[in-house]
Amino acid sequence: MKLVIIFGPQAVGKMTVGEELSEQTGLKLFHNHMTIDLVSNFFGYGSESGQRLVKLFRKEIFEEVAKSDLPGLIFTFVWAFNEQSDWDYISNVCDIFKKHNSEIYFVELEAEFSERLDRNKSPHRLECKPTKRNLEWSEKELISSAKKYRLNSLPGEIKEANYLRIDNTSLSPEEVAKIINSKFNL
Repeated sequence: MKLVIIFGPQAVGKMTVGEELSEQTGLKLFHNHMTIDLVSNFFGYGSESGQRLVKLFRKEIFEEVAKSDLPGLIFTFVWAFNEQSDWDYISNVCDIFKKHNSEIYFVELEAEFSERLDRNKSPHRLECKPTKRNLEWSEKELISSAKKYRLNSLPGEIKEANYLRIDNTSLSPEEVAKIINSKFNL
């Protein structure tokens, strides 16, 4: 079992890279909005109930996948490095997979802010992520998150052996997935 965690700021390309990596490797993609958008039909993601349900659904899926005969999972996540709770969350996710002797890979994406603002409006993103369709709100949230959180790691901050950081500002999802697949031989 392999767990590939693709993380980075909003609209950096985590889902589209994950889709392409899934195509290239056969690993299943579990992008973070699969649970966010499900729960948002009932509760806002920022609400206590919304966050509890998102975490619960994800945990249950992680546990079932980790003990399954699937070859692996690609999970996308916006990691706020200045929030201990996000560090703890990633640690807990990894622990679920480590119990089943899974190999874990960390892929960090970064892109220029102007590129992320453009990607935030892409038709594919809006098709796959209903909560992002209110573009005025989505753009404001992207801008405010960039001010409030540190959404890319500092040099040397990620100490995992299977770690790769890619600036994908000018790279296609296919190119990024090939780089990941080549580096980790997925």
